[in-house]
Amino acid sequence: MASPPDTSKTIKLERYNSYLRRVNSTKLLNASSKLLFRATLLVALVLILFFTLNYPPLSDHVGGGANHVHTTHNFLSSAFYGGGVGGTAWEKQVRKSATPRRPNGMSVLVTGAAGFVGSHCSLALKKRGDGVLGLDNFNSYYDPSLKRSRQALLKKHEVFVVEGDLNDEPLLTKLFDVVPFTHILHLAAQAGVRYAMQNPQSYVSSNIAGFVNLLEVAKRANPQPSIVWASSSSVYGLNTDNPFSELHRTDQPASLYAATKKAGEEIAHTYNHIYGLSLTGLRFFTVYGPWGRPDMAYFFFTKDILQGKPINVFKTVDDKEVARDFTYIDDVVKGCLGALDTAEKSTGSGGKKKGPAQLRIYNLGNTSPVPVGKLVSILEGLLSTKAKKHVIKMPRNGDVPYTHANVTLAYKDFGYKPTTDLASGLRKFVKWYVSYYGIESRVKKEMDSGKKGSQQTDESG
Repeated sequence: MASPPDTSKTIKLERYNSYLRRVNSTKLLNASSKLLFRATLLVALVLILFFTLNYPPLSDHVGGGANHVHTTHNFLSSAFYGGGVGGTAWEKQVRKSATPRRPNGMSVLVTGAAGFVGSHCSLALKKRGDGVLGLDNFNSYYDPSLKRSRQALLKKHEVFVVEGDLNDEPLLTKLFDVVPFTHILHLAAQAGVRYAMQNPQSYVSSNIAGFVNLLEVAKRANPQPSIVWASSSSVYGLNTDNPFSELHRTDQPASLYAATKKAGEEIAHTYNHIYGLSLTGLRFFTVYGPWGRPDMAYFFFTKDILQGKPINVFKTVDDKEVARDFTYIDDVVKGCLGALDTAEKSTGSGGKKKGPAQLRIYNLGNTSPVPVGKLVSILEGLLSTKAKKHVIKMPRNGDVPYTHANVTLAYKDFGYKPTTDLASGLRKFVKWYVSYYGIESRVKKEMDSGKKGSQQTDESG
């Protein structure tokens, strides 16, 4: 009988081959891991370099703590909202938004386009066929969600808002490379008087440095755009002569905000004189209306009255009521568009002046100061709720009892004439407020009954 074949050598060989396969597999896995690690490290270094060059660290920016206003360009937010810079698709959006639809229409860069006045002006310009491109940094001075809602409204009307900061010179230069703007409506600014005590540097960064940066880019443009920009009635400061005239002195500011706006007027004069930029400054007087700013008295009065919270009503030490020229947003929009329409062309080219250029300053107010007590009374009626008033006496020279605008020059030069009285304007604001914040109830009922008795023509807000 034959003996069985010897398979021991075959088994040993198979074990050896299996061992070699495991060794080779381990080597390959280790090599792949090293390669993947190196590739990941390289990508990380490239990303770090990219963000370092394009997005400076927070420590490089003014302000700090909980009150820091974020002015840096946020890459992820920009990508989400479509505000990221660069690329063919982005340039196409910019051009489309900025191209006028009417013959001889303007191409306007509106800074602060997601703000109160900026959004209204952008819509009005677009509605009449002008090209409009917005720029806004969506800072957190007040609830950014309100600014995002305005941005969404602008998007529905085909107005593209680029998310960026005035101090980002490469971004501004890029915008001017893509679009030959005929006009700039410069409304971006750090607003508010009291906030300056918490974050003074934000006012310098936005209202002075940001304005200078915009003018620097505009002066180099060819052709140079005509510029209309927002100053403020605050520049009248401690002046007690009423009504305020453009001829009055404005060298006694009562707040840092006012001082930066006054500085802006002097800077505008300098760039007009040296570089031939056509510049028109508009001094606004307490603008109010739908989509307004939550930090304004009429806005937080409405909120606090509805919530049953007390409101502070100021009086002077002489028991005089504080009064303001409350100017409805539609009237201010008319003034801004009138200033743009009558703005002459800049005379410079490539940063060199070729002749004298237009330089103007105007008051945009309502010409009829209304005591704050009357404002509260109108709101009480519209909201069917009695306000819990806390009367506070201000220190002497703490404020001017009456802020009243003389608008003769604006009326003469571009027909500015306010037409909306406070009761009608507040009715439109409250109607927007209860709709936007989803408040039902007696408010709408009261407004509807009040509307029947009104003889005012309802203007779009």
